[in-house]
Amino acid sequence: MPELPEVETVKNGLEPYILGKTIHTLILNRENLRFPFDAKMHEWIEGHQCVSLRRRGKYIWMDMDNSKTLVVHLGMSGSFSINPTKTNKHDHVEFITDSGTRIVYNDPRRFGMMYFVDTGGEHAHPSFQSMGVEPLGNGFNADTLRDALKNKTTPIKVALLDQSVVAGVGNIYACEALYLSGISPLKAANTIKGNRLEQLVTSIKTVLMDAIESGGSTLRDHRKTDGTMGYFQHHFNVYGKEGEKCPLTGGLIKRITQAGRSTFYCPAKQR
Repeated sequence: MPELPEVETVKNGLEPYILGKTIHTLILNRENLRFPFDAKMHEWIEGHQCVSLRRRGKYIWMDMDNSKTLVVHLGMSGSFSINPTKTNKHDHVEFITDSGTRIVYNDPRRFGMMYFVDTGGEHAHPSFQSMGVEPLGNGFNADTLRDALKNKTTPIKVALLDQSVVAGVGNIYACEALYLSGISPLKAANTIKGNRLEQLVTSIKTVLMDAIESGGSTLRDHRKTDGTMGYFQHHFNVYGKEGEKCPLTGGLIKRITQAGRSTFYCPAKQR
């Protein structure tokens, strides 16, 4: 599933083509993705201008000039392309702007979502009511992370995947941030204090910003809006590298399973 950097990359890629543009035509090539499309989707999109694009966690918010916000989640395999030269059976939604640009949403597994909320009322929706702080914002610091973790006795890696703790961080970047901070993924979340907490905050911000600058990861189905792949995967220190040598300690990278997800770490570095 695309994590924060992939979603931010897609949002940034869409902006030149849809921000400030009027959607002339909306084409729905099926009745649903994970859930059925709203019956008023054509009415709320066609003839209206996109006035803002925002990201919240792993979601894109597309604000229209009629006080409606289209919420987009890419699911496991969703991606956007601009003016694709070929049609694909998994092209489920098409936005055609007044300038003639064709923006196509493709989703082979159809786990993505598109639904509407009233602009300004996004945080009242169940998807966002309990969502944690944005990790790249000024509000994310050692104090806010400590408060979010104070009652968490689960391993820190599992806690970081909880979107009520911090928004948008998923399996890949949790592994990488814990590696950078030297914290074992097995350590109880509420036992991380002081300088180690400060370092974890810094590491989370670092891996996310590095990934955004590199265009997101190259894992599986994720594509940038120009159809190319990101390349942050080439900079992973531990993720997907079971049995390889740690670049810092020379010890072997280990893989374990936590909450049904693979965790990669260096036991010699992370304690």
